[in-house]
This record gives sequence, structure tokens and C-alpha cells, in this order.
Amino acid sequence: MKERDDMTFPFEEYQRRLSGLRERIAERHLDAVVITDPENIMYLTDYQTTGYSFFQALVVPLEDEPFMITRALEESNVHARTWVERTRPYPDTGDAIQMLVDALREFHLDKKRIGYERNSYYFPAYQQDFVHTTLTEGKLLDCFGIVEQGRIRKSRVEIELMRKAAHATEEGMKAGLEASLAGVTENEIAAAISSAMFCAGGEFPAVMPYVASGPRTMIGHATWEGRTVQPGEHVFLEVGGCYRRYHTAMMRTVILGEMTDSMFKAQELMKYALNCVHDNVQPGMTVSDVDNMIRAIITANTVGARLVTRSGYSIGIAFPPSWDEGYIMSLKQGESAILEEGMTFHIIPWMWGVDGDKTVGISDTIYITENGCESFFTMERDFTVKRDQGTKALPNKTADRKSKSDDDKAASTTEETREEIINAKTNIASV
Repeated sequence: MKERDDMTFPFEEYQRRLSGLRERIAERHLDAVVITDPENIMYLTDYQTTGYSFFQALVVPLEDEPFMITRALEESNVHARTWVERTRPYPDTGDAIQMLVDALREFHLDKKRIGYERNSYYFPAYQQDFVHTTLTEGKLLDCFGIVEQGRIRKSRVEIELMRKAAHATEEGMKAGLEASLAGVTENEIAAAISSAMFCAGGEFPAVMPYVASGPRTMIGHATWEGRTVQPGEHVFLEVGGCYRRYHTAMMRTVILGEMTDSMFKAQELMKYALNCVHDNVQPGMTVSDVDNMIRAIITANTVGARLVTRSGYSIGIAFPPSWDEGYIMSLKQGESAILEEGMTFHIIPWMWGVDGDKTVGISDTIYITENGCESFFTMERDFTVKRDQGTKALPNKTADRKSKSDDDKAASTTEETREEIINAKTNIASV
């Protein structure tokens, strides 16, 4: 290893990660592992590139020095970013997998027990088959998840870095909330979000912001397509900020016009679900415990909505096409994985189908502490209500005023929502 002081984390952090991986290699009676997921390679070495669609691999022997196989163009990233000293680049006219096989032979690993990430997006079956049929004297064993066992719990320095991603997330969301107006296009909202994230120090995220308005909010993972936002509609935003490939994410909702009873009820239930997370989630709980708690609250709604997905997922290092680590751990029913200090999650008690045709969301990114959990964010969770953007716009001087009848209506709706939350608590108690 080449010691250096210009990487994302202190050199000791990478030594710790590599040491932990080697302990797991030894536990599985392996002689080396071939790591091909870009998130795992970065976690171990600080290596990153947008050219990860070309084959790349980090080979970590149990005792000898690690080495990397990269496209020749990407070798510069190894030297510029990482502690890795051994590289074996291949030209665009070359054979990447043959280079891997030749390197395994060069370093006397071709007859050893070698682990590889069988479920990696970036090591397809036909490439795996070539290695299997070529290294006939070695033994190739699936070790998928061996790096993720270290990644799932973030260290103190990782948590501090994720705060920078959270800053970019919040700045992007603030800009998106401000830009959401009747008459603007979804593209303009997305542009405002992206500009604010990048100006706040954020880097390109694994997924660009989700921006959907009106009826388009009912389309799963919909984002901007040039639609003009209409008066009286709502806008659903989901923003994932990134810093050094670490992500945090949040959902928020904008109401253009008056807040209806059903939208108010949805807002309060989601806020209550997040409050319950912060009051109850702690090390030792199972992911199913958390999902059941959140799902019971959202299910108690009387506005026709449902929680159509898992209620959260691990989040951290990510490259496109997704910012989540949900394949490592998700908050889902029937899962027995245990929460531990240092884990980080995007909690998503969002509501799909309010009144049958509206999707809304309020979400949070948290980290598990010694005795509970904390948020990376400080932003308000309430819907952003722009009453002067409704179909019947009020004069500017009175746009933020409420009539007595408005106050009476709000009081009535609050009481109804309070009853629904009581029902939700009853559901939780029975889980």
C-alpha cells in the first residue's frame, strides 16, 4: 500500500477497511477475492471513475499486495486517487477478462481458492464463464457481500462526510421548493435543484432529482419531462445529494393553492411516522420491526393512500443507476437483519394515491447511534403551501391570511387527523 494524505479519508481508514476484509477472507478459507462492484472498489481504495461500464477489478490476496485490472484510460485514476501500486491495464483493443486471468497467474493465484462477486452488475455471466473455463486448476467461489459486510456500518469519518452530502441535499431541496410555481416547467424546477446542489459543493448524484407534478406524481420514479405545472396542483420532489459518492436523500411536497383536508391528513401521518422513527428506532431492532411500525401508521390513513414500497433502505456509497444500498439492507416485512450503530437509512413513509390520484412524500435520512437515531437534516417537514398559486389566486396582500372559516376548517381537520393517529398508535401496539 502506498501511504498518502490526499484521499477522501485518512489513510488509516483504508487500512482498517482492508484489514476487516482480509479477516472475512480468512473466515471463508479463501486465498483472494476479485471485487468488481464500483461501490466496493471505491470503499476499499478511493478509486472512482464514470467509466465503470468497462470492466474493472480489484484483486485482494489474503497476504500479498492487492492489484487492479482497469481499462488503460482509467489507470490514471488508480495513480491519482488510490493507495494501490500494482496495476494491469488493458487497451481498448484488448481482452479485459484475459488480462484478469493472466494477472491471477502472474501473482500465483490461478490454482488457489478465489472468491468473486457472482451477483455483480459489472461482471456478467459470460465473463464469469470464461474465467471458470480457463482457470481449471483453481476453485472459484461466490463471495458476494463480503465487502458489504464492512460497508453497512459507517465509521465516524463516513458519518461526517455524509453531512456534506446532506448539505447539498438540503440546498437542492430548498431551491426546488422555491422554484415550484404555477406556470414553470418541471425542467426549470429540476435545473434549480441541480444548480443549488452543485453550488453547495455537491457532486453528480447516482440519480438526478425526481420532479413530478399533478397527475404525473402517480407514475413510479417519474421525473421531469417538460410539463408545465398548473395552478392548484401539487409537486412531488425527491432529491439525493452526493459528496465523494456518498449520498443522503429526502422527499418533500409543494401545494399550489389551499391545503385540502386529505392532504393535511397525509402530511400529519407522515410526520408522525418520522417522529416515531426518531422516538423508537435503536440498535437491536430488526428491519422488520421498523417497517411494521411505519407501515401500521401509513395504513391507518383514511385518504385512500398506501405505502406501496419498502419503508426505507440503507444509503451511502453509490454510482448510477441507483443512490441506495437497499440490496445490502432494506426495511421490509419478514426481514430479520438487526440494526447496529453506524447504519444509515433513507426512511420513506410516503403515501401513494391520496384521493386516488396524488402521491406525496416527506422523508428523512438517519444514522443509528449508540442509543437511538439522528437525522442528517434540519429542514422543516411540513408541506410547502403556496396559497396564492391556486386556481383562484388570492391578492398578494392577503395571500397568507386565513379567514375564520379557514381556521375552523383546519381545527376540524386536525381533530380528525388526531383520531387517525390514535388509530395508528393502536395498530403499532398490536404489531
